[in-house]
Amino acid sequence: MKSPSLPVLALAAFPSHHQHLYYIQQLEVHVAQFPHVQEPHAHDFYLLLYVTHGHGTHTIDLITYDLQPGSLFFLTPGQVHSWSLSADTRGFILFFSEAFYLQQYPAGRLAEYPFFNLSNAPVISAMPSENKLLPLLGGIFEENNITHPAPNRDNVVGAYLFLYLELAARWYPHEPALQPAYGQQHIREFGRLLSQHFRTEKTVGYYAERLSLTGNHLNAICRRLLNKTASALIHERVVAEAKRQLKHSAHSVAQVADALGFEDASYFTRYFKKYTGQTPEAFRHESQ
Repeated sequence: MKSPSLPVLALAAFPSHHQHLYYIQQLEVHVAQFPHVQEPHAHDFYLLLYVTHGHGTHTIDLITYDLQPGSLFFLTPGQVHSWSLSADTRGFILFFSEAFYLQQYPAGRLAEYPFFNLSNAPVISAMPSENKLLPLLGGIFEENNITHPAPNRDNVVGAYLFLYLELAARWYPHEPALQPAYGQQHIREFGRLLSQHFRTEKTVGYYAERLSLTGNHLNAICRRLLNKTASALIHERVVAEAKRQLKHSAHSVAQVADALGFEDASYFTRYFKKYTGQTPEAFRHESQ
């Protein structure tokens, strides 16, 4: 049984009263309601994350960023991310579709924000505690929870969103030294290629060729920036998807193996045990 190489979540997957145009929730509530979002996945919408308390890490297109109070993250459709959060992490998470933004504002402006440019880092690391952004998210959250009829709610939320993005662009670091290095751009592109092809392509050579690099050069970049080899990153992605399917689906081990491009289920079992120390059956039993 074939399945998508990586989950791509739609706004429809998250309860909303607004025709799947936007979604906002307190981060701690969101994580409790959707625990699977900690695992690698992508979206077909834009994502804003504002952290007010707690700590952890947030991995976006293979690059891991510290997550701490004052961190703001910005994701575009198609980017792959996962996170590891402390139990006391708090904040807001906001999703919005391109169509929602375009109801009131020009597409050209959305493309101009520096944090939505894939060659730039998708994070502002340390906002001061006193700033105008958090109240804007609070305003969207309040609008979202109005129970009585509010005919102009989407216009109000859209205005809050526009102000948030405009003000965040002021805070985004523009110094050339803070722009991503040559190697980081390769890492991000490697991450996007890996998310698309890891089910069928598991060799360093395949990705290196697509990036116009040698295998040794790609490995050197990965070791320098991530302290891991490209091969290790490929195996991590395969194993992460295997764990997700074993934990959240009723597929047999043989079906999971087939979905991940393994022709032989017994080889998949050996592969999984090599990188996890457990057989697929033992992992599934332990995670239930």
